[in-house]
Amino acid sequence: MPEAPLKTPSAGTPHPGDNVTERRTFRDYLIILRERLWIALPLALIVALGYGYYKAREKPLYMSQATMQIEKPERVIISQEVVDQTINSDADLNTFRLILRSNKLRTKVIESFTPDEIRIIQRPYLAELKPGMPAPPVGAILGNFNEQPVPRSFMIIVTVTHRDPEAAALIVNRYVHQFMQYLLDSVGGKNEDAVEYLRARGDQLRKEAEAADQKLQDYMRQHHLVSLDGSVNIVSDRLKSVNAALQTSRLERINIEEMVRQVDAFQKESRNLLEIGYIANHGTILAIRNQLSELTRQQSVLSERYFERHPKMIETANSIAAAQGQLGRAIDLAIADLRASLEKARANEKNLEGEYAANEKEQMRLRDLAVDFKSLENQASVAKSNYAQILDRLSQTTTTRGVEKIPVHVLDRGTVPGAHFSPRIGDIVRTSIGLGLLVFLGVAIGLSFLDDRIKSSWDVESFIGVPLLGIVPDLGHLKDDGKYSLVLKNTEAPGVESFLSVYSSIKIHSKLDFPKSILVTSTIPGEGKTLVSCNVAASFARHGRKTLLVDCDLRRPMLHRHYNQPNEAGIIAWYDKGASLENSTTNAVALGITKIGENLFLLCSGGRSKSPTQLLESPAFTQLIDQLKKRFDLVVMDSPPMGAVTDSLLIAERADEIIYVCRFGKALRKHIRLYIRALHNGKNEILGIVLNGLSTRRIEYYSNYRYYRSYKKYYGTQT
Repeated sequence: MPEAPLKTPSAGTPHPGDNVTERRTFRDYLIILRERLWIALPLALIVALGYGYYKAREKPLYMSQATMQIEKPERVIISQEVVDQTINSDADLNTFRLILRSNKLRTKVIESFTPDEIRIIQRPYLAELKPGMPAPPVGAILGNFNEQPVPRSFMIIVTVTHRDPEAAALIVNRYVHQFMQYLLDSVGGKNEDAVEYLRARGDQLRKEAEAADQKLQDYMRQHHLVSLDGSVNIVSDRLKSVNAALQTSRLERINIEEMVRQVDAFQKESRNLLEIGYIANHGTILAIRNQLSELTRQQSVLSERYFERHPKMIETANSIAAAQGQLGRAIDLAIADLRASLEKARANEKNLEGEYAANEKEQMRLRDLAVDFKSLENQASVAKSNYAQILDRLSQTTTTRGVEKIPVHVLDRGTVPGAHFSPRIGDIVRTSIGLGLLVFLGVAIGLSFLDDRIKSSWDVESFIGVPLLGIVPDLGHLKDDGKYSLVLKNTEAPGVESFLSVYSSIKIHSKLDFPKSILVTSTIPGEGKTLVSCNVAASFARHGRKTLLVDCDLRRPMLHRHYNQPNEAGIIAWYDKGASLENSTTNAVALGITKIGENLFLLCSGGRSKSPTQLLESPAFTQLIDQLKKRFDLVVMDSPPMGAVTDSLLIAERADEIIYVCRFGKALRKHIRLYIRALHNGKNEILGIVLNGLSTRRIEYYSNYRYYRSYKKYYGTQT
């Protein structure tokens, strides 16, 4: 939390009689939001859009409702007892609600679903399952169930939400049905002991039937049986098929063997192999024979005209010889193919004989398994039959007779919703906007409390505890030789009115009359104390006050540069030459006071000093300031930053009033409070703080703002 403002009374702080309490106003918070817009807004957008995106991607939920009306029926007389179903109090209504929420009714609902209904309930979850994962149980995906009575009525609204619209309507109607069945059973006065016994016996028989069926399945799995009859039929059909193929293969093999023997006989007897039909029609033999016949005919025709040595006769003879060679090779190829076909036929026959033997062996094995299989099958069938009989008996026992009316009836059954009720885009948008606004405000305001730098007039007046004398805009766009002489040159440049406003505030807050001295200091370097010193001094000079501007920053003097003056003469040179005050200070050569404008004079540092504390603590320096105040109406002393060296505290002891300069967003408030407290402890009159370096965009928020205390004090003083 921020520390409480300082309460040290001074001329620059409000008088207790003013009853003015500084608080952050709506404008302060607007400024905070404006300053941190580009930090808080992106974070707010990220959070809002992220939340909206996350909620919009949620799985859609569908809601189905059913309404039940509880009546006040007359007394129902049944064979066991007289039952009074009148609703006498809210306790009866709450009893029905508790029954609806009971695990017993939930169990009844789960057990009542058929396999097809279970698939409907599981439907939206199956698409999300990884391969190999089982479907979720119904009890885990039954959805959200809620029952809510309608105020001042005997109506109960039952609601179920589920990711599948059809499943939502199915579940809510099943709840209503099982609740009605429960009431029906209670009114009928059923024998609970008999029912419990039948249920227990039914569970036992169910387990026995399941065990027998499992044993049969394990036996079939062990012996690779689809079913015994099916396996036998499969093997028989396969045996017939293999037998037919085996007979065909044998006939084929015999035919090929016969042709091979015929070829061998022709070769042995040197007979013409072309007389065998297989060889004569094999491959290219027929085409070669036709070619050879044509060549022979041509030779016969040519022989009638030419002798044997004629080129055409020779060419034809060569063609006939080549064709005969091709024919011989084709015949050899046909014989080789025939012998290869024989080997293939023999191998195929051998494979079929092996397959036939294996199927024959499998058929014998199935005949051996038939005895055990039939025994297990009969056991399973008997167990299922016993279980079916006990279920039938249980159904008969739990059936209520003689009751035509129960105290509840269904007014509206659940219907399949046409659209999902969640996520709702409108609600998501509203929540996202609210969340984004909350983050935006929280980040902006939170950072304002974490950021300890001077940011606004509230930081100055409420946290630091001193008045705000004025706000100076950022003059970084101006050249150095111009911005330090803004008021002196009486230009129309931006910032002149700001320094004149500071001048007015100094006059309002000051209780001392002229002549006097004012010290201008800051926390750290670069906050613009020299800029303020020059222009404040020029403001007083402009209003007819004879003003002396003194460069008391003896370690790093800058005033002589800003006014293009030499720095050989000044405070250090005067002190080194004996610090004599016998002559007129305005004409002292060592001091070198120079007139730089109308009513405005400059006293330089006269060099640099690494350790000026001896000079500043000397009585001569005090006497110098006193002498200067006799010659000038106002002495403005530009000093080093208080956070860098202790020179300013030494100078402050010789000053009548102090102006503290703070640059926007640079110095920390806790450091400023520390140095302000040190100045207060030294009994110094702190006129206030000048807030420097605000941009044009920021300064428009502060202009004409929070000066009511100054004017109230001023007019109060005049009164």
